[in-house]
Amino acid sequence: MADYQAPLRDMRFVLNEVFKVNELWASLPRLAETVDADTADAILEEAGKIASATLAPLNREADEQGCDWNEGEVTTPHGFKEVYQLLSEGGWMGLGGNPEYGGMGMPKVLVAQFEEMIQGACMSFGLSPMLNAGACVSIDYHASEALKQKYLPNMYAGTWAGAMDLTEPHAGTDLGIIRTKAEPNADGSYNITGTKIFITWGEHDMAENIIHLVLAKLPDAPAGPKGISLFLVPKVLVNDDGSLGERNHVACGSIEKKMGIKASATCVMNFDGAKGWLVGELNQGLACMFTMMNYERVGVGIQGLGAAEASYQSAVEYARERIQSRSPAGAQNPDKAADPIIVHPDVRRMLMIQRAYNEAGRAFSTYAALWLDISKYSDEPEQKALAENMVALLTPVVKAFITDKSLESAIHGQQVFGGHGFIREWGQEQLVRDIRITQIYEGTNGIQAMDLMGRKTVMNGGEFVQQYLNEIRAFADSAKGTAAEQFVAPLMQEVSNLQDVTEAVIARAKGGDRFAVGAAAVDYLHLFGYVSYAYMWAKMVAVAGDKLAEDQSFYQAKIDTAKFFYSRLLPQTRALSAQILAGGDSLMALDAAQF
Repeated sequence: MADYQAPLRDMRFVLNEVFKVNELWASLPRLAETVDADTADAILEEAGKIASATLAPLNREADEQGCDWNEGEVTTPHGFKEVYQLLSEGGWMGLGGNPEYGGMGMPKVLVAQFEEMIQGACMSFGLSPMLNAGACVSIDYHASEALKQKYLPNMYAGTWAGAMDLTEPHAGTDLGIIRTKAEPNADGSYNITGTKIFITWGEHDMAENIIHLVLAKLPDAPAGPKGISLFLVPKVLVNDDGSLGERNHVACGSIEKKMGIKASATCVMNFDGAKGWLVGELNQGLACMFTMMNYERVGVGIQGLGAAEASYQSAVEYARERIQSRSPAGAQNPDKAADPIIVHPDVRRMLMIQRAYNEAGRAFSTYAALWLDISKYSDEPEQKALAENMVALLTPVVKAFITDKSLESAIHGQQVFGGHGFIREWGQEQLVRDIRITQIYEGTNGIQAMDLMGRKTVMNGGEFVQQYLNEIRAFADSAKGTAAEQFVAPLMQEVSNLQDVTEAVIARAKGGDRFAVGAAAVDYLHLFGYVSYAYMWAKMVAVAGDKLAEDQSFYQAKIDTAKFFYSRLLPQTRALSAQILAGGDSLMALDAAQF
């Protein structure tokens, strides 16, 4: 298997040339004081070294070894503690954290590139800094000043790690039916009692304390999701002077045996009157948690992308070296018994699909991260409101479409290897197994589709979608006279079609069709995703065409890959549109007993 190499050249292309992040940072005063081109480049370079040279070599062995559970204690695979310590000492755990409490304050658009490198190197490990960052976001946005000062500095330093505890054995998507209880104490703390499952890195030996964010209900809380509160529950209690005290009444009951991400600890966590502190307002726990969710769900999309990039790199190297048969155009390697398989059209098809999806996914996740930064740092009300709308609209697409296409990409990478792709030593089957979870956790991709179609589209009459499509139209007008002009007409056809389909589903839903949203949701998200990738490819070509003289090979490859996407992948929107417009009658026709 090829050694993973951080795709720094492509990351710099997306950041500096396509989205011109330096101009954005200069326009946002709070970011202008924190980051500049030199700082960003140094971060990318060093992160690439850590991911490629230190973390990636652990990936396969860690998958084989897994985590070990023994009487509530979890031991991580060989090398994980050392990499965790390296990242902690380098300040990487607080890369995007609030500088007031010891974080580095870097924008999400830059943090996203770091996340892709870490996830591409080893997804199981990458979940730890990802969960810690998410927990810190919720604490920073919603906790009291006392809790922030007490917990954030050590979490940003990596001395303490973060975990989030939502799911229960009977309550996954429907969190309104959770049973974990919170009983108030006279000192303002709460006793938390209940069991949570699927808690990623809920217990481990890499940090001296683990800070759990736990959803629970007070005895007199309103029924359903309106009665959920969020609590900070440390594994080890923290004294007033910041030192560690007694062990809290929280324990890991077991760890799951899983299909993939085997080197991460997926824990059953038992809270037996554990002491916790309220984060945010009572009964507003979901709102506090969803602040984190936009970041986490973008992060999950990036997880899939990172692993898909690792699959592509390995598949390309294998295709260049493996010899089988002769090229249809005649012998390309006459001195050997056969030609490398990269000469064959079907192998090229698979590699091009990987490349087209991965590079568009990188641009799209970066684009969403830009809107996250604008929503956080902008001081202009109109710009901030637009950014919040775009974040709401794009987040489920980043999470679901990128992970769906990343799994498809990795399966193509595995297929390039033929029988060797099914063998563990080559690494491709691990990537397929690891990516599969990204379609499930942090809200299944079906739930993401329902969110996009229902709350983000039908509920507001398509307002957010219209704002997005207006931006694409404005880009198309500006693309005239650039290399992207060849894609303007097909892109505008896709925009028009997406608007028509959107209006059709809204009309059905408002006309009383109770199944309109659910029946259309997944196909609609994919349609939306393809149009978004087409937009990303057009933006990349607009830049590449002007820079061909600087690096013919790199920029021409962008243009050629865009042509492949538009001619071979984008036509799938026709089938998706037909499926959406077919409605839900055939879906709902059978009685439950007929299945």
